[in-house]
Amino acid sequence: MPEAIRKVNVIGHLNPDTDSICAAISYAYLKNQIDSPIYEARRAGTLNRETAFVLKHFGFEEPQLITTVTPQIKDAEIQEQPKVDGNMSLYNAWNLMQDVKLDTLVVTDDANHLEGLIAVKDIANANMGLMESKMLSETHTSYKNIISTLSGSMLVGDPDNYVSQGSIRIGTCALSMTEIVGKGDIVVVAGNHENQLLAIKQGASCLIVSCDGKVDNDVIAAAQQAGCAVITTPRDTFEVARLLTMAVPVKSKMLTNDILKFSVNTSIDDARKAMAKSRHRFFPVLDENGAYAGLISSPGLLKVRKKHVILVDHNERTQAVNGLDQAEIMEIVDHHRIGSVETTNPITFRNVPVGCTCTILYGLYREYGVEIPKNIAGLMLSAILSDTLAFRSPTCTPIDVNAGKALAGICGEDIESYSEKMFDAGADLTGRTAEEVFHSDYKVFSRGNAKFGVGQGSFMTENSRKAAEALVGPFLKTAAEAEELPMIFYMFTDVKSQVTEMLYYGAGAEEVLERAFNVTPDGGIAVLPGVVSRKKQVVPSLMSALQFISDED
Repeated sequence: MPEAIRKVNVIGHLNPDTDSICAAISYAYLKNQIDSPIYEARRAGTLNRETAFVLKHFGFEEPQLITTVTPQIKDAEIQEQPKVDGNMSLYNAWNLMQDVKLDTLVVTDDANHLEGLIAVKDIANANMGLMESKMLSETHTSYKNIISTLSGSMLVGDPDNYVSQGSIRIGTCALSMTEIVGKGDIVVVAGNHENQLLAIKQGASCLIVSCDGKVDNDVIAAAQQAGCAVITTPRDTFEVARLLTMAVPVKSKMLTNDILKFSVNTSIDDARKAMAKSRHRFFPVLDENGAYAGLISSPGLLKVRKKHVILVDHNERTQAVNGLDQAEIMEIVDHHRIGSVETTNPITFRNVPVGCTCTILYGLYREYGVEIPKNIAGLMLSAILSDTLAFRSPTCTPIDVNAGKALAGICGEDIESYSEKMFDAGADLTGRTAEEVFHSDYKVFSRGNAKFGVGQGSFMTENSRKAAEALVGPFLKTAAEAEELPMIFYMFTDVKSQVTEMLYYGAGAEEVLERAFNVTPDGGIAVLPGVVSRKKQVVPSLMSALQFISDED
């Protein structure tokens, strides 16, 4: 099928925060202004309430979810082969197969939904089998099919009508016809005038005259009066007897059960495994709406187009969607340490030590001379306020402050009042589960053999912070076991006082905290004054402590 316009997915990290989502939307917009491919923002997980508030406030729908960038059937060679109607004759289906060099045809309904498959072996089996006398009536074969199969012409009757009764009879002589022809039968005769009239008299529903035999006017008149169809064909009686088998509709012989089919969204790996267990060569492909889109075969999976992606706000595999090693990374825009992502080709990698990815994007908009729309400015402002805790975080730089103030001017928001509303929306626990709150802003980090998770929640009031601690604290053990992590740490940060209460779980986690921050946890909580940045203060300190303990061992 024709190659679709290539899309580039702009994706933030797993368990997306406000910067991750807003950066994806804002950068996709910028790229669409300066480049020709279609850039689309995607989310790699469920939105937290803070981000949902931001999107709603500035009039955006949440980006479409993407969980993997492994190649899918849509990225392979789908053959746009003809689909057939279930009423097509086996004869015409056979000829079509020869024309398109395929041994399988897909049968669909008027709405293009898959009804069945007809393979060359199915037609061969029908042709080689013994002719069943009632096969035309039992399959409700149309006269149109009979005419087409026999290369015939209809002298009496409607080609759009169907055979509804009777058996196939070969009329060789008058004596045999009086014995074998009954009401509703389909009778094959030659040009014998007497036999033609006798067949009609015996109640035949259809008279097939072979060898282009002559049909006199009185026969036509008798047929019209009796409601008997009359078809003439240049084929001899033997050919007619054999070919009538091929006039039946494909729906009578097609495969309808246990059809191996794939969605355009099926992964290539899953398709390969399924195909290896099947004896068929071609398989139907359905689009997102369940309609027939083409055929795929094992050789068609050899030439797969990698998905094109741009990573924003992360550059570590542990934080990226699945299948990144099978995708083509086009760009990375990030403000974190350089992690474990590798690329096969040189790419544009914009990594700047600022407090937020959207601060970098603000600079890119200016660099390319692209005007920032009011709603996009609101997204980028929100991301900067979220990541820098409204300019209170040690990760915040003068560049972040200048960008934030400029964006506030564009979107018309008061920084203090808006940031308080945004953080309050994120801290709202109404109807939320511990798992939902835990994953609102959570990342996994690794260096060498050390691997651990760090989550963070930001709160404007002590009551909201304590309520979150009570909800999430007991869940840390469950999360560690589910993700097979030896240690998990969770930051509950008070934005106004700039104090973080750290909860933790795992063997040795308390020792790591003591070493990292020179504190003594009390009751499973480590109070960390002035510690508000996961990126700049917490993760580096935890890694250093883990390395020190490892060296001691």
